[in-house]
Amino acid sequence: MTPGLTPGDPSDSLSAMPVIDPEADLAPYAQRSGESRGRQHAEVEHSYRTPYQRDRDRIIHSRAFRRLEYKTQVFVNHEGDHYRTRLTHSIEVSQIGRTVASSLGLNADLVESLALSHDLGHTPFGHLGEEVLDRMLENSGGFNHNRQTLRIVEQLEDRYPGFPGLNLTWEVREGIAKHSGPIPPALAAEFAAYDPDRQPSLEAQLLDLVDEIAYNHHDIDDGLDSGLLDEEALCAAVPLFAEPMAEARKAWPDATVKQQRSEALRGVINTLVSDLIRTTRGNIREAGIGTSADVRMADRWLVGLSGPLAERNAALKAYLRGHLYRHQRIERMMDKARRILTALCQRYLDNPRLLPADDLKRVESEGLHRAVADYVAGMTDRYATEEYLRLFDPSVRV
Repeated sequence: MTPGLTPGDPSDSLSAMPVIDPEADLAPYAQRSGESRGRQHAEVEHSYRTPYQRDRDRIIHSRAFRRLEYKTQVFVNHEGDHYRTRLTHSIEVSQIGRTVASSLGLNADLVESLALSHDLGHTPFGHLGEEVLDRMLENSGGFNHNRQTLRIVEQLEDRYPGFPGLNLTWEVREGIAKHSGPIPPALAAEFAAYDPDRQPSLEAQLLDLVDEIAYNHHDIDDGLDSGLLDEEALCAAVPLFAEPMAEARKAWPDATVKQQRSEALRGVINTLVSDLIRTTRGNIREAGIGTSADVRMADRWLVGLSGPLAERNAALKAYLRGHLYRHQRIERMMDKARRILTALCQRYLDNPRLLPADDLKRVESEGLHRAVADYVAGMTDRYATEEYLRLFDPSVRV
């Protein structure tokens, strides 16, 4: 809107533009922003962006989102410029998620908001950092990156004068809490605001599988590029990759190995995404789902892969776990990272005055262990390594 004018003012040129409803073509069971349960802190909504579009934009502009550029997916940042990071991973999840959402008639803006936010709570050095912080908080509630993402969007981001966090809609926050599955009974009280006994939206339900499809694809790509995975061994053990690889070699015999691999990986994504759409559409139909309220009252998760594809996908995941994620080279780096993060946590616990002033202020309200966890979880790989040197290497300036 032109500064100084109210929405609909005839002298505002934007008011003469045709109003296009971005949610007009959604399926009846999709989550519409007009049905949103709102925000924690009351705000006037935007004139020409839906609430979920605003959520997406707030996530993109957050500091936590920018920090994902230097947080590990599989390979630590300094290993190479072309390996995926948490940031590029989140973008790939968003791209696949929008495709699936559009095909099913779901709200792609809500899916994109969830995809771009789902890893905000991740620690430096991937799941290894999560394990270190969970151990440190063993007697203080533990640590989980999904719960940490909620802390970030509800409390820790500090951009707006009228409220803490990003003040996202209830549906995005609910999706963050539930997208990996039902809320465990032990956490029901903590997540009471998010209807722990009901299913989340279909948009939230699809996120975990879209996340898997994205990381299976790019972890194979990065693993082969790095030399940690062997292409022939992968083909021999994983039909989900072997079949499109054989097709790519046959269709493009004169292409480079890299080009053939790219074709094969596109085939992996297409196989999984197509099956996900078909299976989910069938589940919706069989369950008699007609509205978004029906989704929440359903007795089961409606988004999924068919049985055969789920088995093939599980075999791929198991192969990556055994031959990439536990590779000696990855384990050596993760062992180093474990010692860095453990040492940092212990130093801050022993001497809280080493914390930045804003984090030190939160000790009184959050407790020392939680304040330390918030600070360490927000670090990038690079910052954690540099901070370790500042605290432990006498030759490095503080």
